[in-house]
Amino acid sequence: MDIKPEILNRKIKSYEKDMIAFARDMVRIPSFSCQEGKLVERIKKEMIKAGFDRIKIDSMGNIIGFIGKGKTKLMIDAHIDTVGVGDPKAWKIDPFAGVFKNGAIYGRGATDQKLSMVSMVYAGKAIKELGLGKDYTYIAVGSVQEEDCDGLPLLHIINKEKIKPDFVVLTEPTNLAVYRGHRGRMEMKVTVKGRSCHASAPERGDNAITKMSYIVQEIDRLNKRLKNDKFLGKGTVAVTFTEAKTPSLNAVPDECVIYLDRRLTVGETLKSSVKEIESLPSVKKFKAKVEVLQYDAVSWTGLKVGQEKYFPTWVLPENHKLVQAGAEAGKASLGKMPVVDKWVFSTNGVASAGRLGIPTIGFGPSNEVYAHTVNEFMPVEHLLKAASFYACIGEFLTSK
Repeated sequence: MDIKPEILNRKIKSYEKDMIAFARDMVRIPSFSCQEGKLVERIKKEMIKAGFDRIKIDSMGNIIGFIGKGKTKLMIDAHIDTVGVGDPKAWKIDPFAGVFKNGAIYGRGATDQKLSMVSMVYAGKAIKELGLGKDYTYIAVGSVQEEDCDGLPLLHIINKEKIKPDFVVLTEPTNLAVYRGHRGRMEMKVTVKGRSCHASAPERGDNAITKMSYIVQEIDRLNKRLKNDKFLGKGTVAVTFTEAKTPSLNAVPDECVIYLDRRLTVGETLKSSVKEIESLPSVKKFKAKVEVLQYDAVSWTGLKVGQEKYFPTWVLPENHKLVQAGAEAGKASLGKMPVVDKWVFSTNGVASAGRLGIPTIGFGPSNEVYAHTVNEFMPVEHLLKAASFYACIGEFLTSK
């Protein structure tokens, strides 16, 4: 990198007041999946202020800011949608007040993960003001609907909008570590049919719930023997929801359905996972139907979107140039070599790396343990260090 890390970090530090104000505004604007429009407009306003060369809001509602015209295209992504708040009484602070105290910002989305956008926007400002980014194009993405369907927004940007990066950095929380992969996942549905009758004489019918109970037990046993990977960990399968159809509470149910969350480690695929369930003795015996679920929704722009609920596993080798560039950028921003690890949960990397094979890593502020909790917060110090990382990783990447 041509510029000294201390100069870059000093420049980022000079933005601190503006970054805090922007972050507090972002928390104050609810942005549940498919309802991100107002936040997109707020981000656009800040991108203009930061001096982005071009800003695009695509047909799905993702906001994309561009700096530079270099050959290498580096995409930095933060999903700006959040989950709901759950029970409001469980929160000690108003989740949408944008509270700033003790050096941190509190509220829904502070950790997971829209406040990473603050670091990305001000990294762009630093790139412009310090004359960085001569050899690459910096693309800052605020993606929508990730909480509902991870990967879908990046697939839209790359496949539909034809904005294809050479490298991707995801800004999901990593506690300022460099992450290079995570297990994939998929959602399945298993349906068993029975025959209804009056519950006073259950022997006249064929109880679908009873049949399903055998399948559930076999799925629990299957979970114990799934593949294990040294780095990503073990594949898992869990029954997460069940429902039954019955004429009344005094009748034997004629249909039972269970839903499965399947986490996929290296070597496990959609086909292999469906086959594992279809091959269970009780599934065969009771002629159960196994399906992969479909996601269908309407974006805040009115665009209808959807895909199969399969999100592939991905991992990037530790010696890959993007991982190495991430380690160097981490050292520049943190003053020490960062930890290199993996996420426990799933991210937009299922699209960029899992489906499209684009080299992808993660580096994000805050700790993932606070994601989806009533204790979400973002240390301002993390925002500053992440901004420094995003501003300089392209320099290390294109100097190799």
